[in-house]
Amino acid sequence: MMEDCLLKKIEISVSEAEKRTGRNAMNMQETYTAYLVETRAVELQAEGHGSPPDSLWRRYSEFELLRNYLLVNYPHVIVPPLPEKRAEFVWHKLSADNMDPDFVERRRIGLENFLLRVASHPLLCQDRIFNAFLTQEGGWKEKVNETGFQLKSDSRIKALNATFRVKNPDKRFTELKHYSDELQSVISHLLRVRARVADRLYGVYKVHGNYGRVFSEWSAIEKEMGDGLQSAGHHMDVYAASIDDILEEEEHYADQLKEYLFYAEALRAVCRKHELLQYELETVAQDLTSKKQQCEELATGTVRTFSLKGMTSKLFGQETPEQREAKIKVLEEQIHEGEEQLRAKNLESRDFVKSAWADIERFKEQKNHDLKEALISYAVMQISMCKKGIQVWTNAKECFSKM
Repeated sequence: MMEDCLLKKIEISVSEAEKRTGRNAMNMQETYTAYLVETRAVELQAEGHGSPPDSLWRRYSEFELLRNYLLVNYPHVIVPPLPEKRAEFVWHKLSADNMDPDFVERRRIGLENFLLRVASHPLLCQDRIFNAFLTQEGGWKEKVNETGFQLKSDSRIKALNATFRVKNPDKRFTELKHYSDELQSVISHLLRVRARVADRLYGVYKVHGNYGRVFSEWSAIEKEMGDGLQSAGHHMDVYAASIDDILEEEEHYADQLKEYLFYAEALRAVCRKHELLQYELETVAQDLTSKKQQCEELATGTVRTFSLKGMTSKLFGQETPEQREAKIKVLEEQIHEGEEQLRAKNLESRDFVKSAWADIERFKEQKNHDLKEALISYAVMQISMCKKGIQVWTNAKECFSKM
């Protein structure tokens, strides 16, 4: 399916973010961030045409609207998550303000990643609303709302009701839901640990700046040892200053983990939709069984279970044959409709399971690849950081040896 991928045809980027001020729906002044979405045809690039890309500005809320639309219209798809709206799992030096320039920059990268994920999905990339999001600045919101997707959205109460009342849940989706809970728990814990480590690491590096200051001050009162102490102090200062770039790189890997933290909720959304379909199927089947039993009781004149109808017959007498025939005819029509409805629900459920499981397998492959690459890169970064620390102290040792 990758030959149908939109990224084969166009390049997509979110190239910059801009702070703006305007009025919201309540006519109140607000400050927000707009993001520049750029697209360029791959063919033009390959042919050497240097024409400027098509571009338009989008707010975070418009990205949210797009994702909500995709969730409703593709319930069997694990829709890629958006980056966080407000900073989570931050360590003390990072700002939790959603207008902070560093946070806005990381969110810009996350929004670009979201668009690339959707554009590389074999089904989502073909959606006309998604394509309009990339190319049509004016009237896009109206086009989304015209689809009526909000009316098709399942209420949370309805979904919760299905979760507790479904009698025969699919074991595979139950296990997937448990897995998504565990994945979210593990990644949350990993991010909390990483934030604590970042705090301590920052302190350790900055303490080396104190070494540098002390060595520099010491060098001023020494004659023979002065040059060596001064050089050692310089190495310590450089080492202390390097922590800012290191932790900025670490935030990039933390954001990759956060993406899969939010993917856990996307997995649960698919599971909830299946539970709802299963509950509707069971309800239709139960209603059909009840109608068949009523029809049989009317035809034979026997009542299997206690019912208000049975008590009424005993108190006020039996129905006439004509009344019974009329009721049987109505029930037979309802049974026929119920059987058609049950067939349709069975078909809908089978199609959902088939499509959902294919997308789940695609997601698993993507997840395994992405997390493997992220963890390897993080390990390489840590090794490089340790080597730099060793090199600093090796240089300091040489400085001390020359004194």
